[in-house]
Amino acid sequence: MALKFDGKVAIVTGAGNGLGKSHAYALAERGAKVVVNDLGGAMDGTGGSVSPAPDVAAHINASGGEAIADGANVTKPEEVGAMVAAAMEKWGRVDILVNNAGILRDKTFHKMSLEDFRAVIDVHLFGSAVCTHAVWPIMREQNYGRVIFTSSPSGLHGIFGQANYGAAKAGMIGMMNALHLEGAKYNIKVNALSPSAKTRMTEDLGFPEDILNQLTPEAITAALIYLVSDDAPSRAIVSCAGGGYARAYMVETDGVYLSPDKQTPEDIASDWEKISSTDQVHYYENSSGPIANFMAKAQQR
Repeated sequence: MALKFDGKVAIVTGAGNGLGKSHAYALAERGAKVVVNDLGGAMDGTGGSVSPAPDVAAHINASGGEAIADGANVTKPEEVGAMVAAAMEKWGRVDILVNNAGILRDKTFHKMSLEDFRAVIDVHLFGSAVCTHAVWPIMREQNYGRVIFTSSPSGLHGIFGQANYGAAKAGMIGMMNALHLEGAKYNIKVNALSPSAKTRMTEDLGFPEDILNQLTPEAITAALIYLVSDDAPSRAIVSCAGGGYARAYMVETDGVYLSPDKQTPEDIASDWEKISSTDQVHYYENSSGPIANFMAKAQQR
């Protein structure tokens, strides 16, 4: 059965280009009313005087959908608050938030200024928190919400020259985990995408052209649409690229228990292979899982 969003209202940040634009178009085509947010800055976050958001919104409206454009800077709570207020005034609800806005300031860590580190954290991580914080009370009150964080393989697995970007993207996973727990009783589902796609942020990374051409934004949007649907899972990290889809998990090895007399660096070194073994791993629903695992081992001694 086709996934539809009739009567739903979605906010998509960074929707003037690339993934965000693809997300906004697909949500509108499936019936959602869309706030198309984009500051209009360069890839490094500078500028912002001319936003592409009005063009995307105009295309949606000309195609029979409903959209409004917004140029809020996601790092500024007052601007984001005004954006959410505009959506509420026009449509009376906010059902879906897609945190997609981002910038790049790539350099090796020893060459990177702390200003460049903070700027990337501010847009990706703090900006996602600002937008989510603005819609969270609305979603709680209406007992419905779908929130997406746009993480990255850089955050899950690391990449050379993106310590700032990777830190921001990894931080989103921690935020997702907490908000999944806090939103559960209000029917708020929180998920993350870990995408690789051909956008203006990836075109200069040196991938062969034939590979880039397979990494379409539309392939990522297919996963996005599922993750914001009525029957979506929650706390899922979907890795996706070029038509490939997998679910990523944060797991722990089974580990070992060391008695008090053996809780020394030397005994940890001796048992390092057992501690590191991936023969048995655990996926925990919350932070009490590791403690329960270790205490159960202690009681078996």
